[in-house]
Amino acid sequence: MELKMKYHYTYFIYPFVVKENKYQKYLLSLIRNPRFSLRIFEKQKDITLYQYFLPKMSQFLFSSFSFTKDKLDKLKDLPKDTVSAILAKYPCTIFEYDLKRDVQGKTDEGGIFFKIQKLQIICFNSGICFLCMKTNIEDSDNFSDLLNFNYKFRDIKQKGKRLNSYDKIHLQTDSFDDISNLNNFIEEFTGSPVEAMKLDIDMDRFLTYSYVCIDSQNWDAQNDFEKISYQFVKFTNFLPADNSVEYEEKEPISFTKWKYAKFGISKQGVVLFTSDASMNNYTVLPNDFETVYLYTYILNLYKKLYLKKLEYDFQNISKAKNARKKFVDFTKNLWIQEITEDEVGSVLNYNISKILQINKVYQKIKNQYDILYKEYHVESNTKMLMVFSVILIVLLIFNILNYFAMF
Repeated sequence: MELKMKYHYTYFIYPFVVKENKYQKYLLSLIRNPRFSLRIFEKQKDITLYQYFLPKMSQFLFSSFSFTKDKLDKLKDLPKDTVSAILAKYPCTIFEYDLKRDVQGKTDEGGIFFKIQKLQIICFNSGICFLCMKTNIEDSDNFSDLLNFNYKFRDIKQKGKRLNSYDKIHLQTDSFDDISNLNNFIEEFTGSPVEAMKLDIDMDRFLTYSYVCIDSQNWDAQNDFEKISYQFVKFTNFLPADNSVEYEEKEPISFTKWKYAKFGISKQGVVLFTSDASMNNYTVLPNDFETVYLYTYILNLYKKLYLKKLEYDFQNISKAKNARKKFVDFTKNLWIQEITEDEVGSVLNYNISKILQINKVYQKIKNQYDILYKEYHVESNTKMLMVFSVILIVLLIFNILNYFAMF
């Protein structure tokens, strides 16, 4: 029996890197674009975010929580280049893109129609950024269509790969006439892939973050999850509905804190598979998943990419000294900090960190740091010893001269 959906959406996340010395200029380009607007977070409007993240993490991700009305008014009146200089000092700045809402007429061709609901760019002042698109399928409640869509759409940037080689997928928004225009838009605002390639980021594939609430007749008190567990495995591994694609028999990390909702985490993304047997799964949880849990995922992605950036800098002699300082700051301001006291959020954060192997990357950087630290101190001690030796020699010569001067 075909699995039916009650509600769904998918975020496609595209990491990219801007050179640090061009970061302010990049912010300025977004500020000057009339279709982009600065995302301002307010305590009352964004109360879920404000209460979920601990103060230090909240300030790191959402600096605008501390903005007063007077400060916001002054910010609007300042020249754009001044605004970019101010925003560049904050750890994280988020912009939202104004999507046109006029929908194109559907073609007579069969296939999957989808719509882009939201588009934002999350910028960290290290130059590491994320373009995030929220999508949903139009006119279909078949779970198989969601599987096929997630599987296919995340690879639309692969050169030479036709989107309709698996299923015809049609874009439903006047903002982008077709997939090629969407790719051009992405390239326009993500720039050159050179910096991202240094960090070994896959520039041909989106990370995927997907939510689905299925009909309770497939999963409730009378219908056990095990009967549809294979669908969850496909969903978590971003596989098509059929069995045409082989994959490694390696179970992704999964866990649940609710009766009818289950997280799935892999290196390629995060999913939440739910049933409308619980009202919470189509009222509260969809909002939490695309706010507090989404930023938990983004924060972990940022940590890993920032560590890889430090690893790259450690290999450059001219950047190694500055990289040591950045590593200490990262450890103090991010690594040792808890992000939330929320039970589900803490478990999710731990498992995302585990699947991304962030601890492994951190330890590798720490080993490099320790080696450079020891070398630096050996070098410093050697220099000091040489200075002392020179001073002693000078004093010795001076004393000998004074001794002979007495006769």
